[in-house]
Amino acid sequence: MSRSLTGSRYELHVARKGATESKAAHDYYAIHAGDDEQIKEEDDLVGYVHSYEVGSTVDGPGIRFVAFLTGCLLRCQYCHNPDTWHKYNGHPVTVSKAMREIGKYAQVLKISKGGVTLSGGEPMLQRPFVTRIFRHCKALGVHTCMDTSGRLGDRFTDQELMDIDLNLLDIKSGDPEIYQKITRQPLQPTLDYARRLSELGRPMWIRYVLVAGLSDGYDNVQKVADFCAGLKTVQRVEILRFHQMGRDKWQKLGLDYPLENVEPPDAVLTERVREQFRSRGLTVY
Repeated sequence: MSRSLTGSRYELHVARKGATESKAAHDYYAIHAGDDEQIKEEDDLVGYVHSYEVGSTVDGPGIRFVAFLTGCLLRCQYCHNPDTWHKYNGHPVTVSKAMREIGKYAQVLKISKGGVTLSGGEPMLQRPFVTRIFRHCKALGVHTCMDTSGRLGDRFTDQELMDIDLNLLDIKSGDPEIYQKITRQPLQPTLDYARRLSELGRPMWIRYVLVAGLSDGYDNVQKVADFCAGLKTVQRVEILRFHQMGRDKWQKLGLDYPLENVEPPDAVLTERVREQFRSRGLTVY
């Protein structure tokens, strides 16, 4: 990864010509053929990266090197990085170049009990690149973490999942209809992936984005809490309060932002949701 990729997940990155024009909005929502194409597992294959951050403390334990990959099948209403939806909006980076950059920080990451987190977008869309990076990280003795919706978990072998020390698994709703409304994708693959991780003994931190009027329904939250309580390897649940930090990106991309006038959840609602998870014996942050 080149130094030019250092920055923030909140910076707009658009490589495709015309992507910022309003007339392209409908096309931007679509899943392009290149986003989900299967690439060859070459020795030094290329991945596509939006940006990376060094020093994050919110994307897994310790101090993290976080790479935000491009490409995602979900179209979440509250997505704060819609410029990561399409894979080729990212910068092409070879595995060897990525590992040279990670290698600069390997010792610091290990000393801080941190590691490398691959986020997105949806890193599962770039499985060969992701699995190669994680394999090299494990060889360096660096902790590995993937921030994912689990939508494409069936593409990963059990052995590949063993190279992932922690999954930050986003479960965006317990009700399939609400999940479809939020993401335009089905809920079941995420649940299947969570159960698989549980059976394999792979640690998870569950992430739940709380949006007033969308994902805050008592029964909806309870379904997620009940499901998580039935998993063997959930270490914690993180309630992520909705924010408006991604609104400018939607506007710059010419997209109609559905949560334009939605406020972050207040303290009372946030505590109610946290207590629903706590009541099922889960550790909540």
